[in-house]
Amino acid sequence: MSPIHKVLAISLLLSGWAQAATLRAGVAKVDITPQAKEVMWGFEDRLTPADGTIDPLFARVLVLEAGTQRLALVTLDLGRSFGPEAIDEIHNAVEKSSGITTLLLSASHTHSAPVIQDVYKNGVPAWERAARDKIKHAIQGAADHLSDARIGSGTGIAYIGHNRLKITADGKVSWFERNPTQIPTAPVDPTVTVIRVDRADGTPLAVVVNYACHPVVFGSGNTRYSADYPAVMNSVVEEALGGGALSFFLQGAPGDINPFFTQQPMQEDALKMREWTGMKLGKEAARVAKEIRTEPEAQASIEASEESIIARLRWNKRQFEAALLKFLGPQGIEQAGPVMQEFPIRVTTALINKQIAIATFPGEPFVDFQINWRDRCPVRTTVLAGYTNGYYGYFPTIAAAARGGYGAASAATWVEVGMGERIIDRAVAKIYEFQGFLSDLPDDLKGNVYQK
Repeated sequence: MSPIHKVLAISLLLSGWAQAATLRAGVAKVDITPQAKEVMWGFEDRLTPADGTIDPLFARVLVLEAGTQRLALVTLDLGRSFGPEAIDEIHNAVEKSSGITTLLLSASHTHSAPVIQDVYKNGVPAWERAARDKIKHAIQGAADHLSDARIGSGTGIAYIGHNRLKITADGKVSWFERNPTQIPTAPVDPTVTVIRVDRADGTPLAVVVNYACHPVVFGSGNTRYSADYPAVMNSVVEEALGGGALSFFLQGAPGDINPFFTQQPMQEDALKMREWTGMKLGKEAARVAKEIRTEPEAQASIEASEESIIARLRWNKRQFEAALLKFLGPQGIEQAGPVMQEFPIRVTTALINKQIAIATFPGEPFVDFQINWRDRCPVRTTVLAGYTNGYYGYFPTIAAAARGGYGAASAATWVEVGMGERIIDRAVAKIYEFQGFLSDLPDDLKGNVYQK
């Protein structure tokens, strides 16, 4: 090879390496509000279908690329994520169309959205079929318009809710639904984690806000579609940042966290209380986002791992079916689908630029898991995304399961005790692995010698 050809080859190699190490990003947003009057998610005593819309339900898409890896984060204004068949359908389609290697379908858990099931006896409803197709096209649209990007993060503090499982003096658990005093009960996590993605010129492209609180300002008396307080939060952030930035509400671990103003009757200022809750969170998120300074990363990276963990049913199958019938009634039993003794749950761990760690739960994790994840994870920014890539009810801590109460030992909780701890353990180990601190070789085979 001539010297000129050698220089050209090295230049091409370096050019390819530089391109692979550049972070690129794209966003999209699509309205997935049903056109028909669907049965709504979240309250067993709400038997009538939706009869209108307060605010649209959206799917918001953020695609990040570094080298050969493309991660698509899709936040959904829905009560839960889609079922396994839908997740596979969407992922397979966008992997082929857009090279998506990691897909996170994450619901906000609003209780003012249509019911979603894992299995449908009479075929997929028209609204969900349309939503799936819209989401696939939105992901492709975001991936088709990637541009060089910068990423940064920060945290703030906001108190908009309380722990709804109040421990009394005798050690028992009582239900604490509404809290107009606005005095939080423990444990609660007020941390507002914000990820800001900028264009190459430093103008904001996307703001992801991770926070743990049930979107249930609207109660069973509401029969209109709504994203609840996250709709207000997103509007506040987008207005404050300007420049066409798209805001994302990424639900955290609110399994035992309610907003102060919970299930507010519509005739008793429910809209006003929804505005207060979303404004308070949105203003703090916007403040944090404005203070984040993003810088170009010379060696951008995305590392991700999706695992399937086999979980066992916590209860005796026959007794659990009887409890479900009592809890949900015949209509709810049909929506819940068949009871399985074992089921595979999907969990994803991702690390962006060696600095931003994401762990997912396919259901409703208790807030202690979010705190534990942040305390143990060896990076500065942690995100816990609940209601992501599936739904398997509540994930209480072992201690909470022992105390009991709704979500801790009720029919809404069917995954074996200790599964939440296993998920966090796996996520922490994966981040250490991504950072290169864990090896697949024993020290003895790496030439290390120990004093005996």
